[in-house]
Amino acid sequence: MAPQIVVKTPAEIERMRRGGKVLGRILRDLAGACRPGITTDQLDQLAEQWCREEGGSPSFKGYRGYPKALCVSVNDEVVHGIPGPRELVDGDIVSLDMGVYLDGYHTDSATTVAIGEVTPAARELMRRTEESLQRAVKLVQPGRWLYDVCGAVQNHVEAHGFSVVRDLVGHGLGRKLHEPPEVPNYRPKGKGPRLLEGMTLAIEPMVNQGTSAVRVLEDRWTVVTADRKLSAHYEHTVAVTKRGVEVLTLPPED
Repeated sequence: MAPQIVVKTPAEIERMRRGGKVLGRILRDLAGACRPGITTDQLDQLAEQWCREEGGSPSFKGYRGYPKALCVSVNDEVVHGIPGPRELVDGDIVSLDMGVYLDGYHTDSATTVAIGEVTPAARELMRRTEESLQRAVKLVQPGRWLYDVCGAVQNHVEAHGFSVVRDLVGHGLGRKLHEPPEVPNYRPKGKGPRLLEGMTLAIEPMVNQGTSAVRVLEDRWTVVTADRKLSAHYEHTVAVTKRGVEVLTLPPED
């Protein structure tokens, strides 16, 4: 039997909408703070400070033992990079991934930021990854099949010579940070569940410059590309509404 997907009421989605706007603003401001010389731990401190000032708490901190509020993954790090003393340098690309828990509900989002002047190849990786998220989000409509959404990521990424990570997936979320269904970045066999009004999903393409294979470092958190080539990561929490898709993790002005 497939795990039970939790469908939210309009009131529950409104709570997630409030948290999503807070998260969208935090990620926007963190991206603006990224510059050569800033440490990943300084970014983490800003993220937690801004989250708590809004009355929320960081979803990741303490989750399964994760020690920080923010995941900061640099260059060949795919996801779950633990902030520390590392200084960002010109030419890095940096994934910022965060969850906010507010009013009893989680939202989750990520973006990848260029530090100073990066290579054209790095820019292309970032652009195609973000485009794949946009294409997937546009397909989120009541009555559609989930795996059509997943396939949109794979089709776009692979058409431009990149690979999608298969060992990690997006997810449903709400009262819990991770709920059914899983949201892969590739098309599995079958159609997956049909999208229903009230479903809330974290769609998060993780795209590699080279092989799709990854491995976990000795800290048991940081996931890196197996060939140590670059990786990019973008994510939004979305809600399925009767009018179509609503992206919950945009800053208020967007």
